[in-house]
Order: sequence, then C-alpha cells, then structure tokens
Amino acid sequence: MPLAAAAASAREILTGLHDIMAGRGSAQAKLNKVVDLIADKMQSEVCSIYLLRDNKLELFATHGLRKEAVHVTRLALGEGLTGTIAAEGRILNLAEAAEHPAFIYRPETGEERFHSFAGVPIVRLETPIGVLAVQHAESRRYEDIEIEALQTVAMVLSEMIAGARLVDGARRSRLRSAGPLRLTGLKLVTGMAKGQAVFHQPRVIVEHTMADDTEAERERVYAAFRKMREQIEAITREAEFGTAGEHQEILETYKMFAYDEGWGRRINEAIDSGLTAEAAIVRVQQRMRARMREIDDSLLQERMHDLDDLSNRLLRIVSGRMETAARSGLTRDTVLIARNLGPAELLEYDRRRLKGVLLEEGSLTAHMTIVARAMGVPVVGRLTDIRHSVEEGESVLVDGDNGSVIIRPNRVLAGGFEHRLALRQKRRAEFDAARSLPAVTPDGLAISVMVNAGLPEDAANLELTGADGIGLFRTEFQFLVSATLPGRERQQRLYAKVLAAAGDRPVVFRTVDIGGDKALPYLTDHKDEAENPAMGWRALRLSLERSTLMKAQARALIEAAAGKVLRVMFPMVSEPWEYEEARALVEEQVAWARSAHRKLPSRVEFGAMLEVPALAETLDQLLPRIDFLSIGTNDLTQFLFAADRADPRLAERYDWLSPAILRFLRRVAGQARAAGVPVRVCGEMGGRPLEAMALIGIGIEQFSITPAAVGSIKAMVRSLDAAACRTRMQQWLERPPPDMRRTLGEWARRHRVAIG
Repeated sequence: MPLAAAAASAREILTGLHDIMAGRGSAQAKLNKVVDLIADKMQSEVCSIYLLRDNKLELFATHGLRKEAVHVTRLALGEGLTGTIAAEGRILNLAEAAEHPAFIYRPETGEERFHSFAGVPIVRLETPIGVLAVQHAESRRYEDIEIEALQTVAMVLSEMIAGARLVDGARRSRLRSAGPLRLTGLKLVTGMAKGQAVFHQPRVIVEHTMADDTEAERERVYAAFRKMREQIEAITREAEFGTAGEHQEILETYKMFAYDEGWGRRINEAIDSGLTAEAAIVRVQQRMRARMREIDDSLLQERMHDLDDLSNRLLRIVSGRMETAARSGLTRDTVLIARNLGPAELLEYDRRRLKGVLLEEGSLTAHMTIVARAMGVPVVGRLTDIRHSVEEGESVLVDGDNGSVIIRPNRVLAGGFEHRLALRQKRRAEFDAARSLPAVTPDGLAISVMVNAGLPEDAANLELTGADGIGLFRTEFQFLVSATLPGRERQQRLYAKVLAAAGDRPVVFRTVDIGGDKALPYLTDHKDEAENPAMGWRALRLSLERSTLMKAQARALIEAAAGKVLRVMFPMVSEPWEYEEARALVEEQVAWARSAHRKLPSRVEFGAMLEVPALAETLDQLLPRIDFLSIGTNDLTQFLFAADRADPRLAERYDWLSPAILRFLRRVAGQARAAGVPVRVCGEMGGRPLEAMALIGIGIEQFSITPAAVGSIKAMVRSLDAAACRTRMQQWLERPPPDMRRTLGEWARRHRVAIG
C-alpha cells in the first residue's frame, strides 16, 4: 500500500474506531465491527483478534477466516505466530508467514492461502492480553504507519476489553510461598546490601485513549515537556559524586534526549491521529520498544532505554501521577524493584536509604549501571518477573558479587548473609590499605599494576588508586558522548589534560576503538552492518579505512605529548601489515610536526593489542617492530571460545581459567619474553585475584585493570609465592585437572594467598 494511502487509512481507522467504541452493542459485537473496519481500510483479506482466556489465546473475532473457528481455535502462549507475539510481547511483520520458525497451520481457520502476516500485542498493565493480526494473500511487508495504526487499535481495544472483562486480566503472577525465594540474575554492580522491597513506581494505566479536543491534548503534552525538562535540569545540577566522571557525561547525553525534537514530533503526530496525550506517549513508547528489540547494537539499545525512561517520566507528568518511591521519600533501608531504570530516576533517590537495585532488564553498559557504580549501589539485573515475585515491604538480601537475591530470608539465611557482609567489609578495608603498598611478592617478584581509564579524572586519581600508571586510556569515550566527530583541537586538549594529571606515571593511549557494539550515528554506514558487529568493521579496521580520522587523532596525540613520552597502542590488530600501516600513519604525522617546527614528544613508543587470535600466529614478524604488547582478554577470550561475553547463557563457557586460554596466553607471554618485549594483560581477567594469580603463574608480570581492583590485586601479589605458583602452573597445564578453577582456588587457600 502506498504511504499516502496507508496514512489516510490509518486516520480513517481511528475515526471509525471512535464511532464503534461510542456506539451501542455488546463487546463481542464491537470486536466484530473492529475487524471489519480494519480489513476494509487496510485492504486486508483477514483481520483477527485473539484474547487470553484460561491462559490460552482464543480467536474472538475475525474477518476473512472461517466464522466457525471463532471461540474454537485456541493457541498456547508461545504456540504459532500469534502465541509468539503474546508470549514475547513483540511485533511480527512477515512477508512470508510460513517461513517463520514459529509458524503453525490451523486447518479449521482456512488460512492456508494467505502469505503475509502482521500482528501486534494487545497490552494491559505491561502484560499482553491478546493479539491483533492482519493477513494478505500477496507476499509483502507492512508499512510502519500500518503497524502503528494496528498498535493504536490494540491500545483502544485494551481499554474496552478490560472494561468488559473478556480476558483473565494480567498474566497470573508467580505463586508466592511464605518461605524464602532465591533468584539469580546478571551482576551489574558489585556489592552486598539488605533492605525492604520498594517498587520504583506504580503503573500508569491509560484510561482514555480517544481525544475529544486535539488541541487541548497537544497543550497538555507541551506543558508536560516543559516540566520534564525543568526536572532534568535540576537533577543534573544537583547530582553529587564528589568528582567528575563518566556518569556526568551520561547525564548530559540523557538531557540531550529530553530536548529531542523528533520524539516530540512523533507524539504530536499520534495526537493528530485522534489519541489523548497519554495514549500518544504510550503509542510512541511501544513502537520504540519494538524497535529496541530488533537492535543488536548495545550502545543504541542503551540510548533507547534512556528514551524509554523519559517516556515513563513524561507519562507520569501528563497524567498527574508523579508518586514514584523517590518522590514520596524513602523511610527505611531500601532495595528498589523496577522493570528498568534511567540514570535520572536513580539520582532522585536518597543515597542514605537506597541500598540496592533489582531490575527485570538492565545491562552492563546501561547508563543507569554506570551511575549506580559511581554511587556505590549494588545492582542485579535480568531477574525475570521480579516485580511479581516480591511484595512491597518484604525483606530482600542482595549479593551483587554473585548476581543473586534472596527474598523473605529466614533466620539461617539472614545470619549467613550478615557473616559474609562483615567479612566483605573487612576485606575491603584490607584492600584499601594495600593500595599504597608496592606490588611485590614475598619471593621478590615486582608486578606492575596499572589501570584502564577513559576520563581525565581517572588520571588525576592515580595517586588515590595506588596504580603505577594508565595501561590503557580509551580514547573513544570522547567520541561516544559527542553528537558530532570531535575535532583535533578538542582531542588534543583532552590528551594534554590526561598527561598533565598523570605526571611522571606512564599513560598508554589506545587509538579510537569504535564501530561494532560501539557504533556512532555520525560514522555509521548501514550497508556495511553485519550480524556479528564484534567481528566486523570496527577499531583499527575502521581507522585505517577512515584515515583522516586516524591522522587527526595522531596529530592531536603528538602535539599533546610535546616534550614527553608518547605511548600509542593500536586495537584489534589481526595481521602485522595492519600494525605497519597504522604505525606509518602516525610516523607521517610526526614528520609533519617536525617539518612544521612543532614541539615533538621526547620519544614515541608503539604497541599492539592482541585480541584477534590470528595475530598470535605471526608474532615472530610483529614482535621485532613493537615496543610493547597488550593482551585484551575480554575480546580475545570470546573469540577463542566463540562465546559472546554479553550473553548470560554462555557465562559458564566463558571461563578465563580454562586450560585452553591459559595455554594460549602462556605461549604468547613466552614468545614476547624471548623477544625482550614487555607484555601486559588489559581487561577484566587481570582484575580478578584468582585469575591474576594464574596469569603470574604463566609468566605475566604487568596488568592494566579497573581502578577498583587495584587493592585486591596488590593484596594477592603480596601474599603469593610466585616461584611456587609458576612451578604448579607448569604441571597443571601439562596435565590439566578436571576443574582448573577449583584446583587453583584450593591451592591458593592452602598457601594463604589473598584471593578474597
């Protein structure tokens, strides 16, 4: 259907829908008229409504399928295309329905001659209670405006269906017992906490969807936008963290979304179609959530989460229901429960009372996660149905170190938790004390402990962390928080500030690592998008193709390091020729600066990151040309194991203490040592005491880790007999034990190694 015709039919559907809802007749009669209306205006052979009754999806009304199938055809949640939509709460838009893996054929409906299929969930209280679907004999995908029209109809139907009590209501919550319940999720922010469950916000139910006065609804939205922006400005001004950091950049990005004109325009268009202000906000939000499920790019997903958070805030303002737990105030030690949470919403809470956060969604890279880490609040995410598993006011224990939660703990469980909490606090005090001490083993092996950083403040805090320097400065963060490509002068100011703050301590600058899961809108080339972005057009590959980008960064680094040692490291090197091209590009800029009589660095050192396993097979060619080698264990391990490190289902297969990864790293470390090239491990592996102990055992003596881990790694080093560890590691890797992690842990405990 042409776009203009689709737009006209969408408006006609809403007008007709308003007349049907306002007219007389039973709920069944109205549903029958609705499917006829949609089929007519969308020129569709089939339109059907399925509703959830007795936990089955029942065909309630249809135009185009056999009438005798009404109230006879029933599907389980997850069964067929319709059951998939209801179970997952997502949209399906298929040119060939039979090609979808969930497709099943129900002969009593007579649907065998229809090819295309589109369906949207009918949602009530954030839970699907039915499905609205259309089908065509021709094979085609439906236009966005047609899908949005179906979503709007589904929203209006939800109100009528609930009022007529045609369905079970929201899906039955998980049965709760009086006893304890243990849940396991994804650990987002480490730490332990206890408190009483408090729900972040009550659900805002849209009671009226069809507008009587479009202009009045538009003015309500304008007023809500003004109030929301005032709130965001106040939150940004009042956020207190002691020092600047990554979270402040995130708040600025969050504020940018609050002023996004495109978002407001889409809500306005929804109001123009005849919706109330509340219904328009929800319609745009639902479409946004549907698109978010289709996006593989984690950075863009987190930006969409910010918009989802802002949609909830705008909806509460326009409906006059601002009674979040933050607004009413916390009166006790609290563990906050939410589906998801935005950074601004988190900052509204009293930090003295907020002890932990539990989320049904959430991710490691979410802006809220970064802000919570700055606040020191433990967070566990991916807790399926958590909001239906706990009652307001019930006792909750949060173990962010293990990603576990205990609801309604008994005396024994509570006592065990208190004991572990006391031990953790004692260890934390010991680790803090170890920060200022040298990282030298009792048998005299000196270990270099540096930190990974991305902001000038990280360099300024080196004295506080006790680190020897910055082993990896992520230059891409400046690109990620910017709406446009940062210019050379802006980059130079940042790098100069970092070097000045670090003083005499070394700083290793990793050239920009963007692309893949860190895609930037202003550099995205949609024709080059891949299904596996982590192994696609990113990092050094992108920089070499966009050579002007790398030249500008190289010149900025050279000028910022005037009179100092400049250490440059290239990410994701696959083959030596890539390193050679990148080095030649930087050396060209050094030559340019010399010819322009600019002040040069006293020395330039070049390094490569070993993240792609193929590079290990050509180290004999690479090592003579580099000054240092850094092993990026995060990407390297997922490539070696073919296991996405962000996928919780593969957590057990992503083990840094596997003999495979340890043997690989031992071989690399041995070759580098033989060539006289320093080798450093950069990544989360080096920041875990047991893993770091194993790395020392295979010959690694330099680490670059998260600042929070410096104390625990130094404490481990100062308690480790390195020679004994290396002897045992040699034996274990020759004949690996069944469980390397367990074997290492037992050895460490017997030898009183401080592994936490």
